[in-house]
Amino acid sequence: MSTIIMILLISILILVHEAGHFFSARMFKMKVDKFGIGLPIGPTLWEKKIGDITLVIHAFLFGGYVSFPDDDKDSDVPQDSQDRILNRPIWQRAIVFSAGVTANVICAFVLVLMTAFLWHNLPSGKFETYVKDIVAEKDASVWVSGMEKGDQILEINGSKIDTKYAVNLYAMYSASYDGKAPQKNIEDNYKLLKRFNPAYEQNEIIDSGLVVKLPEAIDEGQITLNTRVLNTVELYKNNDIKLSEKQIELRDKIKDKKFIETDGTFSLNDVAYAMSDTVKPLDIKVLRNGQVVQLKTLYADKDGLIGIAPERKEILIPVTGVKSAFSASWNYLYKETKSMIIVLGQLFTGKIPLKNMHGVVLITKLGGDIISQDGIFYGLLLTAVISMNLAILNILPIPALDGGHLLFLLIEKIMGKPVNEEIANKIMTVFFILLIILLVLVLFNDIYVLVQPLFHK
Repeated sequence: MSTIIMILLISILILVHEAGHFFSARMFKMKVDKFGIGLPIGPTLWEKKIGDITLVIHAFLFGGYVSFPDDDKDSDVPQDSQDRILNRPIWQRAIVFSAGVTANVICAFVLVLMTAFLWHNLPSGKFETYVKDIVAEKDASVWVSGMEKGDQILEINGSKIDTKYAVNLYAMYSASYDGKAPQKNIEDNYKLLKRFNPAYEQNEIIDSGLVVKLPEAIDEGQITLNTRVLNTVELYKNNDIKLSEKQIELRDKIKDKKFIETDGTFSLNDVAYAMSDTVKPLDIKVLRNGQVVQLKTLYADKDGLIGIAPERKEILIPVTGVKSAFSASWNYLYKETKSMIIVLGQLFTGKIPLKNMHGVVLITKLGGDIISQDGIFYGLLLTAVISMNLAILNILPIPALDGGHLLFLLIEKIMGKPVNEEIANKIMTVFFILLIILLVLVLFNDIYVLVQPLFHK
């Protein structure tokens, strides 16, 4: 039921967007041929003409459109008719093309404001993280760190822990023996190895049956995550060097040893790499009975886990009246929109790979989970964020999107004449195809994320 609710909420956003185009066009008494839910790909599920407008629902539901006589080559509307949108003033067309985005922005704010009034709270995005239980293996370092059930985790490696996944991120990026090593550790370990074993050259494959003396292994060093990473709007960039499979095998052989017998397959340099892939310390401060306690250093395991079951409590912003509701709603939407723009910028610059880009299928699943676990108010807030996301994506100056139409209008204003219709149509077609390819890629990413756990059971 929660998933069905999320599907309905997202469907409403599409309707709102297209309704913005439709009603702004009707406001200027423009002729509208079709109001479509979904994209005209594959079969049509339902079609009915009401007055002079045809309502259509397509099987490919991820989208929508409002169709004008200009979009139909076989339209019987005369070329010079005011019923054609191209014959309307630029300012009217600009309002119509931007009305969908405007509608989504208004919808987003209304959803947040409605949540504020009904819930009397809004999320702050800040969390307190507590140790609900310690579930690690008995030889894990968490047992000797001094951590106890009920501790509130305040800091890790100097970073304030006040975001939802801060503890998980620090543990994940501090995984032990992760197949990578810092360049400096490799260089330092090679110098020590060379001092212990002066007869061997750096890249020389050492003959079988000889012995390599090993210096004491050193930790890789702490990692520090910035605010953007902790707020999950940026991926952590790890500049460590990846070990080869042979070096990883060697790492496992020499772990906790003082020397290794050679087998004729590795060099001193390989040993330096193998020695350098070790552990990353986690220095944690907790609040216990009103006192700040510095724990002994602990380490995440190879899977990026420290062995605790965390309990998170979000700090809520109380809404006490009309002014408070409007202020809190604006601040919430501003913060979420800023985060989306940062993520979008990183997608375009390649800092976040396309494989991390997801769409409506995964959002529907996650939204359903959020409604089921956290309640309808969080579902409404997620819908508001999606509405803003739709607005931001659609206003981008990309042909086939609303922003692309506005770009052509700007060019027309500057040049004093419309862009050649044939050229404009070709550009639109190319970008529409690219958009469909992107939708298919995103759909594949969504399905892969959803089905991948089934193959690991």
